[in-house]
Amino acid sequence: MSSIKTSVKGKVPMGQKVAFGLGMLANQMFPAALGIFMVVLVQDLGFPAWMWGILFFLPRVFDAVTDPIMGFISDNTRSKWGRRRHYVFIGAIIMGISFVVMWQLYRESGLNYNFIYFLMWSFMFYLGLTIFSVPYVAMGYEMSDDFHERTSIMAVAQWIGQWAWVIAPWFWVVMYDPEWFPNADTATRSLAVWVGISCMLLAMIPAIFIKSKSTINETTFSPLTLSAIGKSMAEILAGFKEAFSYRPFRKLCIATFFIFNAFNTVASFSFFIVVYYLFNGDAGAAGIWPTLFGSVGALATTFMVIPIVARMSNKMGKKNAFLLSQGISILGYILLWFLFIPGKPYMFLFGLPFFSFGIGSLFTLMMSMTADVCDLDELNSGKRREGIFGAIYWWMVKFGFAIAGLLTGAIMTLVDFNPDAAVQADGAVSGLRFFYSAIPITGTLIAMWVMRDYDLTEQKAREITKQLEDRKA
Repeated sequence: MSSIKTSVKGKVPMGQKVAFGLGMLANQMFPAALGIFMVVLVQDLGFPAWMWGILFFLPRVFDAVTDPIMGFISDNTRSKWGRRRHYVFIGAIIMGISFVVMWQLYRESGLNYNFIYFLMWSFMFYLGLTIFSVPYVAMGYEMSDDFHERTSIMAVAQWIGQWAWVIAPWFWVVMYDPEWFPNADTATRSLAVWVGISCMLLAMIPAIFIKSKSTINETTFSPLTLSAIGKSMAEILAGFKEAFSYRPFRKLCIATFFIFNAFNTVASFSFFIVVYYLFNGDAGAAGIWPTLFGSVGALATTFMVIPIVARMSNKMGKKNAFLLSQGISILGYILLWFLFIPGKPYMFLFGLPFFSFGIGSLFTLMMSMTADVCDLDELNSGKRREGIFGAIYWWMVKFGFAIAGLLTGAIMTLVDFNPDAAVQADGAVSGLRFFYSAIPITGTLIAMWVMRDYDLTEQKAREITKQLEDRKA
């Protein structure tokens, strides 16, 4: 059994929660900005849908493969700084610099060059993201062993992180305003510098301010030599199998996969629906409405959804809070089908608070529930393996994101949607609207069915915590 006590009892100081949350702001700003900037590849640099799909898919598959390896390394690191902090710091630097370089694309370089250039630097960016995010998420799991305090930590982190989704949509306004930049690709080159450097600094904060106990004298860890890491693949796979053998954790992963994959498959469609359905393809006439869709939705998540979900979790338990939140999100997707009304763009704003309960509640609850599973694992295995569990959980998220990229390109091809066309083919925009509602509703319903009998309740979690405390006494 590991001698390290990686969690702390009772309340976590707000300063520590905020420090962790600022890391979450960086962790969410990168994908938020990436989602905005990716539109430029199609809309302004002429990337066809199949290229877009590959750029979404391949780097994220690479990311998903490296995550469990990083989880193993993080869990078994002997250092006076603890297992996680230095990786968070180094990963922040790599992903910040590579994000800046990745977006230095010039039209005159040609389509094929830009495609290969972007793809190669994407691999470097996602390597940095892996080195940062896997230990970072594990740090969050370790901050408290209290059932509700874990939800509070994740609620604060998600509240801060959601500001990324409030800010990022306004990049559209800046990118397509000629008073700011002559064109959108020029804009992305400049904005990428600001995003990359600022998020790099934010991502360093948890490494600097969240202290960890030294592991330099730990005797139970696996060695981290190159040969040992190579041989550890069997242990990593065994850890995967063992972690997935926990029924509660398996349900968390599957439910997250379906919700997140479904959401991200259609996430970029909102821009095209607003521009092409509400404003007949006139991006100038659409003005800030595409921005408002993302920004208002994120504000609803920040100030309404996360506080409500945290309170719901305390009152009715994490599972019931999850099921109710996802049910509300289904209502939101249905409302958006009816509230996208040409000539009345403001109407979709009324559906956004309901729509926001889906993703807004997902990670607040699921990350807290994963921390509960880590306690169950320690009880059974005698090891603290937050890195492995965090890596597996986020592997499901990232693999879902990769699949979503392929599906996005496939759907755009299926409905014959062409962003470069002055007039879209018959049924193209209505096809996007159909999938925009149908896919998330289907994914959410599957996730709710999977979670219907999730049984790691507060009572069981507290019993596990008590047994662990008795064992360490």
